[in-house]
Amino acid sequence: MLGRKRQSEASGNGPRRKIRKLRLLFILLILALLGLSSFTFGMVTAIAQQIPSCDPARVHREVDGHIYAGENHTILATLRGSQSRILVSRDEISPLMQQAIVAVEDKRFYQHRGVDMRGIGRAVWADITSQHVVQGGSTITQQFVKNSCVTSKRTISRKLKEAALAWQLEQRWPKNRILTAYLNTIYFGNGAYGVQRAAQTYFNTSAKKLTLPQAALLAGLPADPSGYDPATNPALARARRAEVLRAMLAQNDITQADFRAAVRAPLPRPADVRLPGIQGPAPYFANYVKQQLISKYGTRRVFGGGLNVDTTLDLRLQRLARKAIQSVLTEPNGPSAALVAIRPRTGEIVAMYGGDNFRASQFNLAVQGERQAGSSFKPFVLATALRQGISPSTTFASKPVSIFIGDRYWVVHDFENEYVGSANLTTATIISDNAVYAQLTKLVGPTNVAAMAHRLGITRHLNPYFAIGLGADAVSPLEMARAFSTFADDGARVDGSVFGNRPRAVTRIQNATGVLLDDNRPLRRQVLASNDDRLLTSILEGVVREGTGKQAALADRPAAGKTGTTENYGDAWFVGYTPELATAVWVGYPNSVRPMTTDYHGQPVAGGTFPAEIWHAFTQAALAGTPPQQFPSYSVPYASAKRVAWRDGRLQIDDGYCQDTTEVDYFAGTGPRRTANCQPNEVDIPSVVGQPIAQARQRLAAQPLKANIVYKPARPKQRTNVVVAQFPRSGRASSFSTITLVLAKPLDGLVPRVLGLSVGRARARLRAARLDVSVPDGADDSAVVVRQSPVAGVAAAPHMRVTVTVRAAPG
Repeated sequence: MLGRKRQSEASGNGPRRKIRKLRLLFILLILALLGLSSFTFGMVTAIAQQIPSCDPARVHREVDGHIYAGENHTILATLRGSQSRILVSRDEISPLMQQAIVAVEDKRFYQHRGVDMRGIGRAVWADITSQHVVQGGSTITQQFVKNSCVTSKRTISRKLKEAALAWQLEQRWPKNRILTAYLNTIYFGNGAYGVQRAAQTYFNTSAKKLTLPQAALLAGLPADPSGYDPATNPALARARRAEVLRAMLAQNDITQADFRAAVRAPLPRPADVRLPGIQGPAPYFANYVKQQLISKYGTRRVFGGGLNVDTTLDLRLQRLARKAIQSVLTEPNGPSAALVAIRPRTGEIVAMYGGDNFRASQFNLAVQGERQAGSSFKPFVLATALRQGISPSTTFASKPVSIFIGDRYWVVHDFENEYVGSANLTTATIISDNAVYAQLTKLVGPTNVAAMAHRLGITRHLNPYFAIGLGADAVSPLEMARAFSTFADDGARVDGSVFGNRPRAVTRIQNATGVLLDDNRPLRRQVLASNDDRLLTSILEGVVREGTGKQAALADRPAAGKTGTTENYGDAWFVGYTPELATAVWVGYPNSVRPMTTDYHGQPVAGGTFPAEIWHAFTQAALAGTPPQQFPSYSVPYASAKRVAWRDGRLQIDDGYCQDTTEVDYFAGTGPRRTANCQPNEVDIPSVVGQPIAQARQRLAAQPLKANIVYKPARPKQRTNVVVAQFPRSGRASSFSTITLVLAKPLDGLVPRVLGLSVGRARARLRAARLDVSVPDGADDSAVVVRQSPVAGVAAAPHMRVTVTVRAAPG
């Protein structure tokens, strides 16, 4: 009895425990929902309180900042938050502009509520299928929030906050107000913030009067203001404008006729693209500094953020640069010039002449001008050779040369077709011998030349082609001045502690109250061994003393440098240095590569003419009154000759059988150590896989090589008269060596030809070969075969189906 009672009590306790647990779970769920609701309400309330700060018309916290010259008191530019922005109402913005920006940036702007999940999904899918980022998923509302309401720091929390604030903004502001605020805040390039300032900058008109092609061009700029800049990248700008117009056409905002007319409309002239307003004494340099600041701090902090920026510019040298150029280039319709001067020990840009008239054109020839460097690039090849242990005593032939570069021959001629028979590297540099430097580029490797140029201070992408050694790649005067300043600083490149691998234009940045934010101290990085650098400098001294750069020689101090002249005299350079100053000078026509065949007093403009004369005038005046400094002394290590050849992607020592060898003087302990395994009378083994056997035999015999034929069972439908493999497939071998060629051998015969036969005869022939035949329904035996698959002559297999196409027999 007692046992049954306890059992009954235990069975009654089970349901009660379950009920208590369910009550507890229910209470916890209610508390969690209350907590989540409170958190959500608090977050939404907090975010909603930020909405007034997004309105560009209500922002009053901006503080002017300034960019100062190197003496820290002359203002080069004022960083006003409103200096390039004029707020306008929706009625003052062309409807075409509003339609264009919506079509290209957020075509579902009027359908979503701030965050477009469909657009995000489309962007993610496009990125996945393209395997890189090709579309953005942000709406216009999100972009406005990001630019005006939240930090630019890329974090997950920022993206969530941006989405939440965009949703809140859509609940409180009408769509037209959001679109107007967006157009008043975005950056259109060339210093123009907001659509009104952009209309003035690019078209000298107002936002209300923008035409369709003008609106389409402006709408395409915010995605990449510098990449689509019509002044510097007209082809990309035109393509981007067409993309916007196609989007408007797809949205039915314009007609096909409107589209055709707008696509053909001209772009604004580069000289007409300019920001209204008064500029300081060095506007090109000031704009360059602004770009560095924007990339570091973002536009909102730079303009109106109260930054006070000390720079490296020396106003005295800036005036001397202008004076030197104007004293040499006296023809009003003649070529223009760009000049950049850098102090080698500190890496400071002390002068930058980017053009004759900033009001006429904001295009900075010193920074944005990208032209082939010609022979002024040769010191980078020489530096590469010295780093590899190649002595300047190494001698090459000075004559027209044809260099095999893998699939063709590169024919190289000297300037004015003048040759000296043979020349060592010292002489070849002094006289600027193209033939010698083409051979040297092949010897050291064009990829290594590009890497050396980057080590020295060139930052843009360089193509590792053989022509790189002759200056075929485009560079800017700023990059060339910086790279040569590394030569002037004993092989040490100077970076900035804040801005990194860039020329030092900024020394320090303070906020509005004078607190130091960043100190861009110089950081010296040894990129070329000191003695190699000194050897190179001694050779470049010879260029100025007795070579192509004699016009740059200074009376009271040593100077080193290199001239550069491109094909047809389209560009002319002189880049040189003293221990105190490195300067690059470019002369040419800014808007096109125009041959300067008679611009130098009736003679061609070469690097040793106008550019060298400008360099001389500037440097002589810049260093006047200062004691001359000497370049450091150097030693010439012992060198011995080695005959080398390119083998398996590297230089190797000739074993006595190698062809196309070069005798190179290497410093002791340097040069290749591996001996090549060349063979007597060696020839290259061509690949003949995929060629008919007769053609393959002929190709091998031309080397000359012999062919040995072997067979492998053929797969069904495989061609049998074509080489399917060879051994060895590539490499080198002695003349008349045997190359094994593999052909496919059919084990069950070949597919016979039945074209032109009647269906009856074709069926009989195919069945005799143990093949099945597929004939169109309804075709009688008299119909004629006009096509067969597989074709005749390929390997057959028992009961393989052959499909034929027929036509009725002629009546």
